[in-house]
Amino acid sequence: MKTSINTSVVVNIIRTLTMTILSFITFPYVCRVLGDTALGAYSWVSAFVYYFFILARISIPNIAVRECVKVKDDPAKLSIKVQELFIIQAIMTLISFALMTLVVFIVPAFKASEGLSYDYQTLVFVLSLNFLTGVLSFEWVFTAFEKHTYMSIRSIIIYMLSDIVIFIFIKNPGHVTLYAFFSILGTVLIVISNLIYLPRLVKFKKNERYNFRQYMPVLAVLFVISIVAAVYDKTDSFILGLIDTSKASVGSYSVAMKGIEIIIGVTTSLSMVFIPRATYYYEKHDEVQFLNLNKYAVNIATFICVPAIATMAALASPITALISGSYSSGGYKDANIVLIALTILMLTYSVSYIIYTQVLIPKKKEIIYMWSMLVGFILNIGLSLLFGLVFFKESPAIGVAIATTIADAIVLVLMFIFTWKDSKSLFFNINTIKIVAFGIIIFVLSFFLAPFLQRLLLNVVSLEVSYILEILAVVFIDAIIYLVGLFLVKEKLITSIIKRRAHQ
Repeated sequence: MKTSINTSVVVNIIRTLTMTILSFITFPYVCRVLGDTALGAYSWVSAFVYYFFILARISIPNIAVRECVKVKDDPAKLSIKVQELFIIQAIMTLISFALMTLVVFIVPAFKASEGLSYDYQTLVFVLSLNFLTGVLSFEWVFTAFEKHTYMSIRSIIIYMLSDIVIFIFIKNPGHVTLYAFFSILGTVLIVISNLIYLPRLVKFKKNERYNFRQYMPVLAVLFVISIVAAVYDKTDSFILGLIDTSKASVGSYSVAMKGIEIIIGVTTSLSMVFIPRATYYYEKHDEVQFLNLNKYAVNIATFICVPAIATMAALASPITALISGSYSSGGYKDANIVLIALTILMLTYSVSYIIYTQVLIPKKKEIIYMWSMLVGFILNIGLSLLFGLVFFKESPAIGVAIATTIADAIVLVLMFIFTWKDSKSLFFNINTIKIVAFGIIIFVLSFFLAPFLQRLLLNVVSLEVSYILEILAVVFIDAIIYLVGLFLVKEKLITSIIKRRAHQ
C-alpha cells in the first residue's frame, strides 16, 4: 500500500471532474440534436440494457478487488484468482446476453418502432456491447493494484476522443443509434488499453486446479443483489417509459438525473481508492486505520454532496434549461422540479455505497446490503407506479422522482440500522452537523440570490448567457461562504488540508 491515499483521492477526483466537464459539454449538445423523444428512447433502452449489464457483473468487480488485494503479493495465487473470477464473469455475461436477447424478441414494446427513424432492437444490441466487451476490461485488477494514475490518464484521453466523434457525426434525431455506439466506444477502447497493460500485472498460467466452489456462497448473495440493484437503479426510467409511451418524460428525467449522476460519480469513483485500503486494513486487523479510512470517505462524500444538494436545488431551473436547451425549445417538461426532488439522492446513495463497499464487502457481510436493497426495490416499484399513475398523472416524472428519493432514503436508514456498530460514527458526528449547517445557509442564500441575479442580468444579456452567469456567480459565492465558514468552525477535512500544506 505504497501509494498515498490523498494522492489517489486527488487523482480520482481530477479524472471524475474532467469527465464531468466533458459530459457537460456533450450532453447539452445531444439534448438539442436528438430532442426529448429520441433521447427518451435512448434512455429507456439504456435502462433496459443496464439490467442485464448488472446481471452480467453480479457485483464481481467489488468482490474481485477484495480477493485480489489479499493475494496480490503472490503472483501464482493472484493468477489463479484472476482466471477464476474472469471465467465466472464471462459465463454470467453470456447467460445475461442470452436472457436479454430472449426478452427483446418476445416483448412487443421492442418491436414498436414503425414510423420512427430508429429501431429499439438495434439500440438494445448496440448498447449491449458495453457489457459484452466490458468483461475483458479487468478493471478490478488495476483497482486492486491502485493504478489510479494510469486509469485516470487513459479514461480522460479515451472519453475525449469519444466526445469528439459525437460532435462530428451526431446531427439529428435519426442518429440516435450512432450516438448509442459512440456512447459505448469508450468501453471498447478501455478494454483494448487494459489488455495491452494487463500482462505486466498478471501472468495467465494455470498453476493449480480452479476452485469455483469457494465463491458459491457469496455469488448466491451477489446474484440476488445484482438483480435487485439492476431493477432498483433503473426502475424509474423504465417505469416512466411504460407510463409515457412517447418517452418524453424519460427524456426530462434523464436531464435531471444528469446533474445528480455527476456528483454521485465523483463520490462513488473514490471507492476505487478506498476498497483496496479498507480490505487491506481489515485483513491486517488494523481496526483504527479501518475506521479512520471509512470516516475519511464519508467525510469527503458529505463535504461534496451537501453543498451540491443546496446549490442544485436552488438553481434547478437554470441548470436543467442549460443542459437540455429547453429555454429555446420548450421541451423537457418538469425537468427542474424532477431535479429538486432527486437532489437528496446524491447523499443517500453515496453514503449507502460507502457502507456497502468499505464496511460490508471487507467483512463479507454483503447479505445486509442485499436485504436493504430488496426493501428499496419493492418500495421503488410500488411507489413509482402509485405516484406516477395516480398522484402525478399529468407529470409522472415528478411522481417517480419523489418515489425514488423516498425508497433510497429508506435503504440508507436500513443500512444504518443493520450496521449501526460500524457506521454510527461515520456519519453521525459534530463534523457532519457543521457541514449540514453551512449547507442550509448557502441554500437559503442561493434561493433568494439566484432570482435577483437573473432579473438583473436579463437587462443586459440574453437568457442563455444570464443562466450561465447566474450559476457561476451563485456557485462562486456559495463556495466562498461554505469554505470560509467550515474553516472558521474547524471542519476536519478543511483543517487536515491546511495542516498538510503547512507541513510541506
